[in-house]
Amino acid sequence: MIPKVANWKRDAVADLKDQIDAGGVFAVIDIHGVPADSMLGMRAELYGKMAVSVAKKQLMRLAWRESGRDPEDLEKLFEGATQPALVQTDALTSFELFRELKKTEAGRAAKPGDVAPCDIIVEKQDTGMVPGPIVGELNTVDIPAKIMGGSVHIQKTVTVLKEGEVFTDDLGLLLSKLDINPIITGLRLCATLEDGVIFAPETLDIDAEAFEQQVIGTIAGAHNLACNIRWFTTQTTPVLLGKASNEALAVAMEAGIVNSKTLPFIIAKAVASAMGVAGRLDSEALDDELREQLGAAAAVAATTPDAEDTDAAPAEDAEGDEEDEEDEDAGFDGLGDLFG
Repeated sequence: MIPKVANWKRDAVADLKDQIDAGGVFAVIDIHGVPADSMLGMRAELYGKMAVSVAKKQLMRLAWRESGRDPEDLEKLFEGATQPALVQTDALTSFELFRELKKTEAGRAAKPGDVAPCDIIVEKQDTGMVPGPIVGELNTVDIPAKIMGGSVHIQKTVTVLKEGEVFTDDLGLLLSKLDINPIITGLRLCATLEDGVIFAPETLDIDAEAFEQQVIGTIAGAHNLACNIRWFTTQTTPVLLGKASNEALAVAMEAGIVNSKTLPFIIAKAVASAMGVAGRLDSEALDDELREQLGAAAAVAATTPDAEDTDAAPAEDAEGDEEDEEDEDAGFDGLGDLFG
């Protein structure tokens, strides 16, 4: 005789199958120890970003198989989950999903029977608490406390519990008075499945901004190296052509070659030299146009904050400055050429 299956189980499997058929990124989270009211609030915050379904493992397995997916993948997702929930999202990557779930974590005071997730260390400090029974309570649990300057001070740094040891009596409550809440509650990610690849939480727990800067630095360094060894690609060719153009212009200017590219620079250089010579002549020897140009140049120099008297500068200095400027333009600026 075939046992009758409850309707709610059929409905649960059907809902789970629809969620799995939607595709995207899948994950299993552990909701063990999360209060019901907190769970509702967390799901509300995550609504629209991901779908979270709480069901028994067997129902998830049935829906997973009915969707034609590899049962071994689901078993890997289940690893480490005491009270699993299935997550599906097509809006987030595995890394983004991890960061969103990380936001739900919060510390709470340890209760008797809780296991220390890490070494519980109390630092030497001024607690800021007023003198009272707290001094004796702290000393009772081997936390050396003393009244100093009207407040309770911890005399030295001590390790109260080692990782894996169990909280007893009111130790957790006492530590919470020192703002030590070591038990983390939240939607703990067990693993994700994306494009057939299983990602463990430790793989996803990265500093995204630091990683992005490392990638940018690596790409920039590779681009700079490729430019310096004259490696022609679609990325380096514009920079290399620009460098070659500047160098060719500098050579042409030095050789006095006149063409459409060098002519504006040669004329500018000649004008600067002429103005330098005119600046040494008596004003009576100049025509009105030259006197006007020299007056305008002097006015500009006078209004410049750091301007110095350069009327007596020889023409050769102006020429030297022009050549230095051309040499700088001809140089390869590396990353400056890439990023502006």
